[in-house]
Amino acid sequence: MPKASEIKKNVAIEYNGATYIVRDIGRSVPQGRAGGSIYRMRMYDVVTGNKIDETFKDSDMLDLADLIRRAVMFSYIDGNEYVFMDTEDYTPYNLSKDAIADETLFFNETTEGMQVLVVNDSPVALDLPSNVDLQVMETDPSIKGGSATSRTKPALLSTGLTVQVPEHISTGDMVKVNVEERKFMSRA
Repeated sequence: MPKASEIKKNVAIEYNGATYIVRDIGRSVPQGRAGGSIYRMRMYDVVTGNKIDETFKDSDMLDLADLIRRAVMFSYIDGNEYVFMDTEDYTPYNLSKDAIADETLFFNETTEGMQVLVVNDSPVALDLPSNVDLQVMETDPSIKGGSATSRTKPALLSTGLTVQVPEHISTGDMVKVNVEERKFMSRA
């Protein structure tokens, strides 16, 4: 049983008799309190999809749910659902567009290292690698000698994500993007 301070995004927990996926965590340290931080977690019920916001003290103990991680690759879009294929036994996993709205900006057909989180034989979330390689589709022309400065420019990537890149990056380049911070890391 981990403490609330040890919980990360996309972790499944048992809370009030239901299984929830933690989608977002906010931490605050109130002034005037003798002690710890407060964690505000936005959680989604894996069965109904209902959203709840709960607040926990950093020392509160939470129960982890039985969670299975399966390595997958993106296969295709079927209406309002994204279909991922298990890389070992080729089982298809369908995730609704709403459930993975934030993650859709970070993967394409070639992205490796993705995992589907399965709770009670039902896919509930997509876990992405810490960084992904994406192609620059549109940006201002590159500037010779731009690598010597720290100035940046916006770049539209192949998935629709826009990030700030150094001036020496040009259209067609492959770049490495940090998923958590939504920032350019380096050329791929």
